[in-house]
This record gives sequence, C-alpha cells and structure tokens, in this order.
Amino acid sequence: MAGADGVEKLEDVIVRSAEQLAGNIRAARTAISSVIFGQERVVDNTLVTILSGGHALLIGVPGLAKTKLVETLGITLGLDAKRIQFTPDLMPSDILGAEVLDESAGGRRAFRFIAGPVFAQLLMADEINRASPRTQSALLQAMQEQHITVAGARHDLPKPFHVLATQNPLEQEGTYPLPEAQLDRFLMEINVDYPDRDAERRILFETTGAEEAGARAAMTVDDLIAAQRLVRRLPVGDSVVEAILSLVRSARPGPDSGDLGALIAWGPGPRASQSLMLAVRARALLDGRLAPSIDDVLDLAEPVLKHRMALTFAARAEGRTISDVIGQLKSRIG
Repeated sequence: MAGADGVEKLEDVIVRSAEQLAGNIRAARTAISSVIFGQERVVDNTLVTILSGGHALLIGVPGLAKTKLVETLGITLGLDAKRIQFTPDLMPSDILGAEVLDESAGGRRAFRFIAGPVFAQLLMADEINRASPRTQSALLQAMQEQHITVAGARHDLPKPFHVLATQNPLEQEGTYPLPEAQLDRFLMEINVDYPDRDAERRILFETTGAEEAGARAAMTVDDLIAAQRLVRRLPVGDSVVEAILSLVRSARPGPDSGDLGALIAWGPGPRASQSLMLAVRARALLDGRLAPSIDDVLDLAEPVLKHRMALTFAARAEGRTISDVIGQLKSRIG
C-alpha cells in the first residue's frame, strides 16, 4: 500500500506541475505568435525542441523570419540569446573564444580565457553550412556535451543551452554540407515554408505601420528548466513506445523496413528514438495533455527522422524522396 500511495503522490505532483507549466508554455506560444505570423507549425516544433532540451535546424529561404523567431524565443523564454553569422572565413575561436596573454602591473604574464558567443543559453547559428567543416565541428562538442575545451581546459556552458541553426536550401555554391554526425545532434529539422495569403496580409499591416508588435517575456529560465524536467517524467504508454520503435527501426535498411529497405542507404540510430520519445512528451505538454499519443509520433516523425537518413542512388534516380518514404513508413503505424 505504501508503494501505491507513493505512486499516487508522484502522479499528483506531476499533474499539478503539468497544469501550471502548460499554462506558462501556452502563454509563451501566444506571445511568440503575436510577433511571428503564419508559422504556427514552425513555432510549435521549435518549442517542442527546446522543451525536449534539444537543438533545431531551421531550413528555409531568406526572409521567412527565421532570425526573428530566434530573437523572439530568447525574449519570450527569458533566455540569454546570441547570434553568430557563419561565413567561410569564420574560425573555431570566433565561436568558442580564445586564450590571450595578459601582463599584470607587476610584470607577471598569464593566459586569460575570453569567452566566445557560444556561451549563451540560446545560440543562433545563422547559415551554418557556409562555414568550413573545421568551424562547424567546433559546435559538435558544445551541442552534445554542454561544455567546450580550449587549450586543454574545460569550460562549462550555461544551462539550458540550445542551438537553433538556420540553413538556406537555395544557395549551395560556396557551402559545406553538414556531416552526418553533426546532423544527428539536431533533435529536429524544421522546414520554414512561405506563409499563406491571410498570414502574409497580416504581416503587411502589422510590420509596415508606425508601431510594430514586440516580443514580451512569458517564462523565466527556471520555468523552462522545470518544464524540461517535467517532460522527462511524463508517462508514455506501451502502444506509443512500440510505435516509436517500429517507426525508427523500419527507417533503417534491414528486415524491419520490408520492401522499403531497398530504397534506404542508411537510417537513424538510437538517438532518433530518444529524440522522438522526448519530442512526443514535449508535444503533449505543449497541448496541455499529460501523456503523448500515437498521433504525436506520426506528426513528429518527419522532422525527427528526415535529416537522419538517406536514400540510395537508385531510389533518388527514380524520383523518390525521404518525405515519401517516411510517409509510407507512417502509414504502416497509423
């Protein structure tokens, strides 16, 4: 009985925390939507990524408010946000920081670490594929381990730490594709599409007048950290876990993928399953629910899996796309 009482108390705590934090999260979503118009799905998926404690890759043509979204998120969630414009001549020290030699009044010399812009809670890596692989790799350790190493010394990054990177799909000349290891560090790849006609009409009126709506704070850092902890405590039903396993395993070449296996060159690893497990919980909390459903798995499958798999040359020659293959895999689940 004591064990049962303990479970009930734990559930009560989760329910109370979820109700309070879900209200804060919905307020943040509303605050962001008052500045970013016509991108509800992008806003939701970005919030899901941050609630999951992960990083997101935003892909879209210039002028779709990707930078504005990151600035707005920083203000709304109470995070210290910084931006780095990635260029071909950007060096790792421009991101991480460097040690400089200082001389004191007494003539003593010592190295002093000057922190780079990576020491932020929300880092925008703008046009990340424009920098060289050496510079891109400077972010790898930071994204995975939440600390960096400069001149053999470890420097911990602030908590929470999130990278929102943008990528332009059009201008491929002079760009360096992100390596698979780095792509796998992104919890989601989020496509930013053009707004619909009504949203674009609203953009015209709201952003070209004498006054423009500004972002406002809706959460604190402590609220966000509490929400991230709660996401990891939300219960997940067996049917949802099985759906996640079936979907991720079928996206790999091998017996689980059946006839679609011939189209897949390589697929997502266990980190994709972990990402999807966290994302469906965060999506449930964002919607004010206490447990995720199979619909959450199906809705988040493409942004979580798309950048973690590739098709064979033969499949691409036939005009098949990763989105098509994921759609077929999803149809087997739901």
